[in-house]
Amino acid sequence: MYTWYKDTDSKVKRIFWGCFGGWAVDALDGQMFSLALPAIISVFALSASQAGSLASVTLISSALGGWLAGTLSDRFGRVKILRLTILWFSFFSLVAAFAHSYSQLLIVKALQGFGFGGEWAAGAVLLAEVIKPEYRGRALGSVQSAWAVGWGGAVLLYTVLFSFIPHPFAWRLMFGLGLLPAFIVIYILRSVPEHKVAETFSSNSKSTVGLGIFSPGMLRKTLVGGIIGLGAHGGYYALMTWLPTYLKTQRGLSILATGGYLSVIIIAFGAGCLVSAQLLDKIGRKNTIILFAVCCVITVSVYLLIPISDHTMLVLGFPLGFFSAGIPASLGALFNELYPGGIRGTGVGFCYNFGRIASAVFPWLVGLMSKTMPLGKAIGIDAAIAYSVVVLGVLALPETKSSKLINN
Repeated sequence: MYTWYKDTDSKVKRIFWGCFGGWAVDALDGQMFSLALPAIISVFALSASQAGSLASVTLISSALGGWLAGTLSDRFGRVKILRLTILWFSFFSLVAAFAHSYSQLLIVKALQGFGFGGEWAAGAVLLAEVIKPEYRGRALGSVQSAWAVGWGGAVLLYTVLFSFIPHPFAWRLMFGLGLLPAFIVIYILRSVPEHKVAETFSSNSKSTVGLGIFSPGMLRKTLVGGIIGLGAHGGYYALMTWLPTYLKTQRGLSILATGGYLSVIIIAFGAGCLVSAQLLDKIGRKNTIILFAVCCVITVSVYLLIPISDHTMLVLGFPLGFFSAGIPASLGALFNELYPGGIRGTGVGFCYNFGRIASAVFPWLVGLMSKTMPLGKAIGIDAAIAYSVVVLGVLALPETKSSKLINN
């Protein structure tokens, strides 16, 4: 199963673990907000739409940051931008701990978002360029499983802090601790040189960087890729931004019980990434994404739109997390294979993160819809629609399995 890992040199392995760590810290800092959201709502007396706006502004800025970081990585190199983005979002996690008003927190979350989007774009392109084509799906899918590691770390931190520290202070301490893991990742990346292909790309004509993805030959791929990113992010963030709040306020679960339910989803998410990683190189990018997206629609509908017991919900948490993992785990391989080298960072950054701009409406819409319907129903409807968009988008793209990356 892991022949691809054994068949790589030490430099590529170091890049893999550097990207893995970046993904994990990204997830840690990002998911801490969702877990702390009920406490933040209470401390600042926020409405549901204001709470949704905090998530939405982060998504919008992360989308812009991803596109910008992708473009900068085409000019200055993948590794430099990867290091910068990890330090950026970790630093603003610390700053968020000192926010004393809704407006302050809104500004800090907007600034933090630039790093979230940029880290994924730079890391995905870097790993895609150094791994062998026949292993690309497995490598990029496996590195996405780091999201489950960071997410699990966030839930563990949440469970411990919120169980023993007053909630108005617990979320601040949790945000502050989000800075520490970043130094471990930077240490891993300290001796990784710029990949020679990235150096060649950065010397290409600057006139093609940033706008080349909208050229006649690339425009269709870019638009469809953006639509897939919209559905993937819309479904995930509609679900995961509000799920902790739903479990605590609507289902009446305690801190420990909420952590337990989320743990099932997180373990399943990691498993889903690893399984989809194998499928990407066996049945192709399109078939894998469609399979997981259709299963997401079905699972979300049962989990949130049909009355079920707490026990059934706990059991269904596994397929919910498992299937929601397959889509993001597949996008790194798919998007990298759509573009030539000189605009690859820009293209990957745009497709993955454009969806974050458009999908920013989903967390806000859930909060708005929850005024007239149960929160669970609002989450379920939004997520099911978003995952359906993924299926339609993937059907419009060619299969790119094992494609050799073009270096010009």
